[in-house]
Amino acid sequence: MEAEARISRPTKEEQRVAKESYEALSATLESLHATNPEIEIEETSEKIRVPLKALKLLATILKATSQGKPISIVPIATEMTTQAASELLGCSRPHLISLLESGEIPFIKVGKHRRIKFEDITQYKAHMYSKQRARIIDMMKMDEDLGLYDS
Repeated sequence: MEAEARISRPTKEEQRVAKESYEALSATLESLHATNPEIEIEETSEKIRVPLKALKLLATILKATSQGKPISIVPIATEMTTQAASELLGCSRPHLISLLESGEIPFIKVGKHRRIKFEDITQYKAHMYSKQRARIIDMMKMDEDLGLYDS
């Protein structure tokens, strides 16, 4: 995906500023009651009305940035190509197409092309992660029962 190539880890300076900003914003958010509070840009003295949900999202972004995590924002209703979806899942495109055709992941066709909702891909990915985790736990329990694994 093109957007993933542009994602990079925040610098130490960006982390420091994000931490300060997050602490100030989260403290302010606790006392806000308006659904569309007004913020002021100090350099220009311009006031902007921002939905409260957007400010909460900004706080989440600042927190992750302060921890050195790279950030990417994708609208949930976004439809993806099979190539982009396979890259997100970390599998081959032919394997993804077999998942689509078997009905494991819903998709739509636009002409000859398949399109998958980002939300459906992330749900499938989370489902697969939980299944993998359960299998690993089962394997560990079997190893313990056989005395092959010290707990």
